[in-house]
Amino acid sequence: MKRVFSLTEKSLLGYPIHYAWQRNLGNYIAVTGVDHTVKIYDRHGQKKDEINLPGVCFALDWDKDGNALAMVADKSSSIYMWDPNTCKTSQLDSGMRDQMSFLLWSKAGSLLAVGTSKGSLLMYNLQTSRKVPVLGKHTKRVTCGCWSSQNLLALGSEDKMITVSNQEGDTIRQTSVRMDPSDIQFSVMKTDERASAGESTVSVVVGKKTLFLFNLNDPDNPIELAFQPRYGNIVSHKWYGDGYIMIGFSHGFFVVISTHMREIGQELFQAHNHKDSLTSIAISQSLGKAASCGDNVIKIHDLTELKEMYAIINLDDETKGLDTLSWTDDGQLLAVSTQRGSLNVFLTKLPVLGDTCGTKIAYLTSLLEVTVANSVDGELPITVSVEVEPNFVAVGQYHVAVGMNNRAWFYALTQNGVEKLTDMEYLGSVTKMCLNSDYAAALFEGKVQLHVIESKDEDAQEERETRLFPASDDKCKILCHALTGEFLIYATNNGLIKFFYLEDWQYVNEYRHSVSIRKIFPDITGTTLVLIDEKTEGFVYCPLNDNLYEIPNFSPTIKGILWENWRMDRGVFVAYDDDKLYTYVFHKDTIQGSKVILAGGTKLPFSHKPVLLHNGDLICQTQSGKLNNICLGTHSFLGNIGDAGANELKKMLTQALMLRRFSDSWELCKRLNEQINWNELARACLHHMEVEFAIRVYRTIGNVGMVMSLEQIKGIEDHNLLAGHLAMFAGDFNLAQDLYLASSSPAAALEMRRDLQHWDSALQLAKRLAPNQISFISKEYAMQLEFTGDYVNALAHYEKGITGDNKVRSNESITTIAVYGIIQLAGAKNTQQYNLGWPVFIIDIYY
Repeated sequence: MKRVFSLTEKSLLGYPIHYAWQRNLGNYIAVTGVDHTVKIYDRHGQKKDEINLPGVCFALDWDKDGNALAMVADKSSSIYMWDPNTCKTSQLDSGMRDQMSFLLWSKAGSLLAVGTSKGSLLMYNLQTSRKVPVLGKHTKRVTCGCWSSQNLLALGSEDKMITVSNQEGDTIRQTSVRMDPSDIQFSVMKTDERASAGESTVSVVVGKKTLFLFNLNDPDNPIELAFQPRYGNIVSHKWYGDGYIMIGFSHGFFVVISTHMREIGQELFQAHNHKDSLTSIAISQSLGKAASCGDNVIKIHDLTELKEMYAIINLDDETKGLDTLSWTDDGQLLAVSTQRGSLNVFLTKLPVLGDTCGTKIAYLTSLLEVTVANSVDGELPITVSVEVEPNFVAVGQYHVAVGMNNRAWFYALTQNGVEKLTDMEYLGSVTKMCLNSDYAAALFEGKVQLHVIESKDEDAQEERETRLFPASDDKCKILCHALTGEFLIYATNNGLIKFFYLEDWQYVNEYRHSVSIRKIFPDITGTTLVLIDEKTEGFVYCPLNDNLYEIPNFSPTIKGILWENWRMDRGVFVAYDDDKLYTYVFHKDTIQGSKVILAGGTKLPFSHKPVLLHNGDLICQTQSGKLNNICLGTHSFLGNIGDAGANELKKMLTQALMLRRFSDSWELCKRLNEQINWNELARACLHHMEVEFAIRVYRTIGNVGMVMSLEQIKGIEDHNLLAGHLAMFAGDFNLAQDLYLASSSPAAALEMRRDLQHWDSALQLAKRLAPNQISFISKEYAMQLEFTGDYVNALAHYEKGITGDNKVRSNESITTIAVYGIIQLAGAKNTQQYNLGWPVFIIDIYY
């Protein structure tokens, strides 16, 4: 936890101090001591206003929208109001003669309840300025109270009575207690029916010893709970979840009970959080955390797993001890007052804002601080102090930008530190900004404005300084965009993806999808991108060949995509949602063509946002403003394999082969040292057309025939022809035939079928490719049929082969390759039909 600011006893003038966070927004905190003033500070510790009162302020509260701060002071019958929008203070005459003792705004409306030392009540409506005095609500001082979400008001008094009133001030329920009430709250008890309408239970601490539960629907049967004497007095209690109550005790104990009738009286959780004393507890529902303070320590628990300590904050300089805790509504800031009269504010949750450029990360580390780090390249972090709390952050090669609403501030990252450049206003509220080395691209209201960050050439053409997309005559709306070193890429609501080339300042590519596109994620070069459309389906798009490849098993909950930044592994990307990471690999060059495969999944820790992927190491942002590294489950082979067993090594080998990590696969095969694993690596090399690596593997395992065969084809430039040879070596003859026919030498398909003695296929191919070979193939086919006893068909093929030119290689340039044992190595199922001698068969390759 990071301390945002600290207010000392000199600025607050005395203990005890009272304070209240602005409701809803949490932009201001009102603080008062014993010096007859209320000071207003913003969330960064800057004093915004100071209100002088005629006496000590003993009660202050914000309305539910944070638009009014009400205060009452000693020796005054007036209610003071401070407006945060105008920073002006107004005075409201209560009309009550008694000294006021209690003040509280409704949490569901604009009503203010004010109690007096003689037990009277005033209801004030901020919107209508209507005042409703209720005399004699109690016979003694009103000491505590609370509002329900249905605008019922419960009050406790020194007359040992609890009253429940409606918004007109009429009493609808009342009950007596044995000792002085305090810390009164509304909530819902946990019942078997789970059908309680609204907040129907009032809980009150009685005499600081027992907890009194008063059910408005069953007023004749209240429940009073007592606790172990060793716990000490009840300091405070808070409701949370489904009818659970958290209670803090003065001797440092922290206890959770349930209000379910079958569980009442049972402690669900108990911890001795503080050695000597506990002074306050607080719960943040939005953050899902509970905090207690005592001695000079704050301890924070996760509500979902109370046994786990989320954070511990030590305030070693507070020797007198801590006093009270309070969270902002959004859970971002936690304030704690001390018994020497100071106030400390800690940052407990940050907006998870960040951006990357290559391996450089810019992320929010405090409300007014952005850190730029590049741990991959070993660069020291750079801290950028910004002027506003940003709602977006962007980073480029030499710049960082932050902004909110329609304005952005740009900073240069130089060798001498950070230099503020300029600020920019846009025509709408910016939802995303991207930077590269020279340009910024801001998305707002369906448009993208592209402009230079800083003009280096005074003579630069003005039209290359800035441009608005789409053009004025284009009625489409831009939904997402990205900026690479060379391209501005954006996608529209009518399914259009457009590539704008910055060097030539013009469009260079366009692709139209069947539906609108919600998000795009290009790789670092911009030559491959992942798109997510409105059907939540994912695809990989390659603008170089205009091909689209569906991503298999793509979850509809995917929030984003990160491409691998390690230069040797650029085809890998991860898709992530709130709970899981999915590792995908785009295999661009295989004998079967390009395709996307799912390599595996990894659990994503709670509240982690992935921002950068490098060599299987995923860097995530957390709500505390820090970075955390996660190793993908699909990259476990990158860890220490020294202690791994054979089965674990085989799983690692499978992972490495899926990711095309052949060097790592080589090391794993050396550890396993089994022929079957070397063959698996060799087949993977053939599949991915890694001829050189395949030669290295076959040479290692002593397969001379394969080495010779691969050596003769490794120089082929025709992709389909090379893929055809490799498919044939792998035993996929149908695929090999298709690739041969699509290549510059389709006759190779005929030669393959003929040498494999696939005579039916060979005859079909000969009719199309080489009619002069039909007679030769027919005679060879007839000889095989005669040998198997099929004399009728043998005779027919002999007759076809009687006429015609039998010289099948008369006018062609032929290169002959001997393939040794390839059928057996490729795992063909019907190897028995071939003589696996030396060599198996001869393949004639036509160039």
